[in-house]
Amino acid sequence: MEPKTADRTQSPSSPSLPSPAAPGPLASFVRFVVCGGGIGVLSSFAVPLVAMTMPWAVANAVITVVSTLLCTELHALFTFGTGRRPGWRRHLQSSGSAAAAYAVTCAAMFLLHVIQSAPGMLTEQAVYLTASGLAGIGRFLVLRLFVFASGRKSPLRRPVLPLPRPALTQAAVAATC
Repeated sequence: MEPKTADRTQSPSSPSLPSPAAPGPLASFVRFVVCGGGIGVLSSFAVPLVAMTMPWAVANAVITVVSTLLCTELHALFTFGTGRRPGWRRHLQSSGSAAAAYAVTCAAMFLLHVIQSAPGMLTEQAVYLTASGLAGIGRFLVLRLFVFASGRKSPLRRPVLPLPRPALTQAAVAATC
């Protein structure tokens, strides 16, 4: 009969649940669009409601901060499947990517108004949504490749090539000593 060995992956007092495998790029992107888009739609309804109690710019800033925090939590747990809540470092990195995406959409709208002094509403919406979509793709890539990349092979790291260990016998070592 073989002796029993302790299973170090689980303790009797706190059984460990198997962590789900991180979703692939396509599944992550779909989850990113659903989570980020869903929160974005909810935020677009929340800003005017909150703006009834404070200036619009303040309401927009508050909703943007809250929605970015919520999206970072959802992206860590659901979109990228890290299995744990994000820490402050990931929240700061995510807010940086959100600020960059905001800057891209603002720049697109500024350029539109430089090119066309009075664009129509449909043109403005088309430019804004296109810039927002491109910024969202960039944000997804930053979050997937850098912010939530732990535990995955990063495309910027070189692969480690394992080399075989030389087999030295006890006799060979004793002969050289």
